[in-house]
Amino acid sequence: MAAFAGDARHRVAILARDKVLSFELSIVHRIFGQARSAAGAALYEVVTCAPEPGDIHTDADFTVTVAHGPEALAEADTVIVPASVDDFEPRSRPLEPSLTAALARIRPGARIASICTGSFVLAAAGLLTGRRATTHWRSSARFQERFPDVLFDLDVLYTDDDGVLTSAGGASGIDLCLHMIRTDYGAAVANDVARGSVVPPHREGGQAQYVRRPMPDPRISSTSKARRWALANLHRPITLRELAAQESTSTRTFTRRFREEIGTSPGRWLTQQRIERACSLLERTDLSIDEVAVTAGFGTAGSMRLHLQAELGVSPSAYRATFRGP
Repeated sequence: MAAFAGDARHRVAILARDKVLSFELSIVHRIFGQARSAAGAALYEVVTCAPEPGDIHTDADFTVTVAHGPEALAEADTVIVPASVDDFEPRSRPLEPSLTAALARIRPGARIASICTGSFVLAAAGLLTGRRATTHWRSSARFQERFPDVLFDLDVLYTDDDGVLTSAGGASGIDLCLHMIRTDYGAAVANDVARGSVVPPHREGGQAQYVRRPMPDPRISSTSKARRWALANLHRPITLRELAAQESTSTRTFTRRFREEIGTSPGRWLTQQRIERACSLLERTDLSIDEVAVTAGFGTAGSMRLHLQAELGVSPSAYRATFRGP
């Protein structure tokens, strides 16, 4: 029996192993399961499979029954490997023969992703050789020692190297799934999913993992007032001095607080917000490219083109042609 219905939806297969982390297993179903077209149709079909179907243990006090075996991988457009408790053991293990055989069923051209230490499986199978990848910071030293041929990057939430993706931890698995939805169907769909899950629509993949970062002093006010003001004024130039003035502080103090709270610089954050605004306008409105550039705060179409090309790898017109809804 086929694992997928065979319709036009994008097919996502989750490869679950014994002692799978239940949180990561549920992330994929929850995030992809909410993605809808403008007409309300589901855009993804998600199934869970295992090297051998049946009951598998989780990291919690319950088991899950997996109906599908590795044959589901041969039909999938995207394969996602969540972490397992066994990944965190100090000693390295070779892949089980059944897992190796399951991975061999993935069809050429399929997108492959891991969440947290699921990256150990991808690396052991040779899928990350010569590619940029990450994993949870607690396992980073062991990962680099075991897989020196992988271009390891600790200071990211997720990586995307030509259709082979990894994420740093459980929560960044949400970021990874939203990134894939954004890549497939555009910012509007991904933003709707994020809104439904009450999570940020876009934490950039290049944002550093929060490893040993000092917590902001709770007695110090946040930068939320400045950020709200900036979002209301994205259409015009915004200076660091103006942002700091919203919080009645110096630019130096404001920049430090902003980095502690948001994890990036005010300038970088502003660019991200302008790109999000531009993408939404390109998808949802009939504004010309020049009008979108002005409304999003880029000033000129040329400036917006440079930023979208650097961030998304496409021009504004190509983005609109790809993701414009009905």
